[in-house]
Amino acid sequence: MSKTTYDVIVYGATGFTGQLVAEYLSNTYSGKQALNWAIAGRNLDKLKQIKSDLNLSSEVDCLVADSNDLDSLKSLVQSTKVVLTTVGPYQLYGNDLVALCAESGTDYVDLCGEPTWMHDMIAQHQDTAEKSGARIVFSCGFDSIPFDLGVYFLQQEAKQRFSRTFSRVKGRVRGMKGTFSGGTKASLQATMAAAKKDKGVMQVLLNPFSLTPGFNGPEQPLGNKPIYEEEFNSWSAPFIMAAINTRNIHRSNYLLSHQYGEDFIYDEMMFTGPGDKGKAIAEHVAEDKSMASDEGPKPGEGPSKEEREAGFFDVVFSAQEGDKHLMVSVKGAMDPGYGTTSKMISECAVCLAKDDLEVKGGIWTTAPAMGNKLIDRLVAKAGMTFTLE
Repeated sequence: MSKTTYDVIVYGATGFTGQLVAEYLSNTYSGKQALNWAIAGRNLDKLKQIKSDLNLSSEVDCLVADSNDLDSLKSLVQSTKVVLTTVGPYQLYGNDLVALCAESGTDYVDLCGEPTWMHDMIAQHQDTAEKSGARIVFSCGFDSIPFDLGVYFLQQEAKQRFSRTFSRVKGRVRGMKGTFSGGTKASLQATMAAAKKDKGVMQVLLNPFSLTPGFNGPEQPLGNKPIYEEEFNSWSAPFIMAAINTRNIHRSNYLLSHQYGEDFIYDEMMFTGPGDKGKAIAEHVAEDKSMASDEGPKPGEGPSKEEREAGFFDVVFSAQEGDKHLMVSVKGAMDPGYGTTSKMISECAVCLAKDDLEVKGGIWTTAPAMGNKLIDRLVAKAGMTFTLE
């Protein structure tokens, strides 16, 4: 097979999110002129069944690949421009795939929300990816695109209006309806299990600059307790995804040569409303341990189409220094964990495969890798909005 047999291969297509990705690509990019793509997984019969169930084009090939079979992964990587993988937790199933992409110069996108694994992958494969030209981009779903690109969008607006960026930005979830994916929960549980065995893992988890090798910025807000924020007239509660999103945003700043400043401070929380009711909700959220339980969707499970379409997210980013103030919002029209996430990672893969990007090989976050071109795609095709408020 030639290196460019396919533009994109969806690895993990028989899983719940993988099927949503395949369905989105089929509906959005029909015909080989638009996108030459394939689906891949461990079981050929299941792949063929998915192809039939989703009524995918006959031009979409089914490829067998298994994370335990290095030769099959190598064949996969060598036959495509971009590997899109939904096979997590990535710390359990992703090591060889990242290594092969880094070695072969193949671009890669995933839905990783596992900062310790990302830390290890950067240490092991950054230099190799730079040399081969592989553009490896982690966290291409709800963690962390709306947040990473939301801060980036605000800072680009700040440069245009004020000829400078803000050194302090607050990210706040203003509204959200939808469940976190079973894969996200499994990743969190795998990370915490690893932390119990290895104190070094916990040190990486607690360090807001764990993804910026050689750089440590200023002390960051912990965001682990309810607070009342007078500027928003609302109580704010800890946000479960902040632990990964904040790390990615600091890495973006680092990879953008500290466009946001070496003194940049960023935190994320979620609004729960004013008064005693808002305080009570914030306290309840802070005490919630459901992500550590066995309840909720398992990997490979998820909400119905109706539930996905009834979901949404609305995130705001606020910055104020002196008399200069900006607030922007990022919104998605489907539930964050599945509906919009499947669109986001798909557009990341197509952006790498099709768009004329200046970014070279290395391990990236979405803002420095794809920036405005990805924002344009998400607005045009994925039902997202980026708005100055």
